[in-house]
Amino acid sequence: MIRWLCRIFVRPTLAWWPLRGPLSKMMPLVNLALRVVPRLRETECEHVDGGTWRAEFVRPRGAADSVAAILYLHGGAFLFCGLATHRRIVERLALRTGLPVLSVAYRHLPKGRLDESLADAAEAVRWLQTRGIAPDKVVCVGDSAGGHLAFALALNAPAAGLPRPAGVVGLSPWLDFDSVTKLGHRNARSDVFIPARRLSRVGMLCAGNGTEIDPVRSPVNGDLSCLPPVLIQCAEDEVLRCDAELMAERLSAAGVEHRLQIWQGQVHAFPVLGHVLPESSAALDEIATFTTVVLAGSANAA
Repeated sequence: MIRWLCRIFVRPTLAWWPLRGPLSKMMPLVNLALRVVPRLRETECEHVDGGTWRAEFVRPRGAADSVAAILYLHGGAFLFCGLATHRRIVERLALRTGLPVLSVAYRHLPKGRLDESLADAAEAVRWLQTRGIAPDKVVCVGDSAGGHLAFALALNAPAAGLPRPAGVVGLSPWLDFDSVTKLGHRNARSDVFIPARRLSRVGMLCAGNGTEIDPVRSPVNGDLSCLPPVLIQCAEDEVLRCDAELMAERLSAAGVEHRLQIWQGQVHAFPVLGHVLPESSAALDEIATFTTVVLAGSANAA
């Protein structure tokens, strides 16, 4: 049913929706419409105003202060989605791990730039420091474009004056703005969610000059040897499987501990639907286990 709905409604809409002009300004309505979704009673939320960014600090109701946390960066092609669209996965991650989760609404295209989105993510880590949570006790989690930011944040931590995080989790992460390989892959047709050609246009907005993509902007081309342990989850038939497999290959070459999970019969960023699909719920369990393990390793290293 989910795959059918995505193929009939989501993919065609994403294929024609304008990236500029008056209609593009309606993208925030997606997040606004979902603000009516009630919160889970088992969690509590603190609203954070970071100036250029906003966030929700979600934790299990009545939980004591924690020295560790999850930083969640939502997907949406750097164009749409926000706190409301990803509230359920954030709440369920908090309940499964027992940790607070800081879900960040960073600056979007076209008003914001990719560098500004990354800067907002770094400032969110610094906000966690004010709550007694060190950067090396943070697990960065993101789906799709948010997965890009999770990896980019870890790669750029030294330049930002931050220790590397305890771990990185990418859920169908968009890690290579160069779409040549993706356009020629069989999944360009089988993906029921993402129109591959639209990735090329958005990638040019994020990291191009109108004619070519700057390869430095793609996390797959970074110095991966500095990364902490990594978990990547993707769907078997989605076009961003290309990015997941390429990153896993390069992590292996760099000697970085990692795990790539490819799930059959699922859609792009399916763990976000953890309250709908049993496989999505199982994927969240995998994320919770990974988080527990890497935080334990971080504590032992300290």
